[in-house]
Amino acid sequence: MRVLGLVLAGGRGSRMGGADKALVPLGGRPLLAHLCARLGPQVATLALSANGDPVRFAGFGLTVLADDAALGPLAGILAGLRHAAGTGMDCVLSAPVDCPFLPSDLAAQLAAASLGGSRAAHARSDGCDHPATALWPVAATDPLADFLASGATPRVRDFAARIGAVAVDFPDPPDFDNVNTPADLVRAEARIAAGED
Repeated sequence: MRVLGLVLAGGRGSRMGGADKALVPLGGRPLLAHLCARLGPQVATLALSANGDPVRFAGFGLTVLADDAALGPLAGILAGLRHAAGTGMDCVLSAPVDCPFLPSDLAAQLAAASLGGSRAAHARSDGCDHPATALWPVAATDPLADFLASGATPRVRDFAARIGAVAVDFPDPPDFDNVNTPADLVRAEARIAAGED
């Protein structure tokens, strides 16, 4: 099964003071670099879902996929699915750019639950669902396009439920810590400094 890793970085970063979250430094490297290091070894290739001038990401060597920002992360996932279909991939592994500590077996665990890529699977830890950290089969492309066109509120959780995505439990909730605010960034810096990443 060939998997496209998709880093979701289309948010406005409002809780981070409007910063371009993908480029916010953590431990001396941009958040995006942490995601590339985490996901890169787990997938066939990586792409980035982001709007605005793609030149700012030139140093990462990623395909940058624009989307309809008004529709949130599902629009990014749709762009990723379409790109995956056009490049011979079977699935898309999506993850938010603000989750720098994702587990090294994320793709393997989700793939195992996806029945060979025939259904979607998303992460869960300590009873908390992480629907944007998920494996999406390319077959979900048309259903997602229809869902977004229907006028339904574009929540990842709702679409995942609609297509019967299975939740996969991961044992370490801190692996899914995100960096949404300056306080989160301080905690993440402390974690890296302590060698806990």
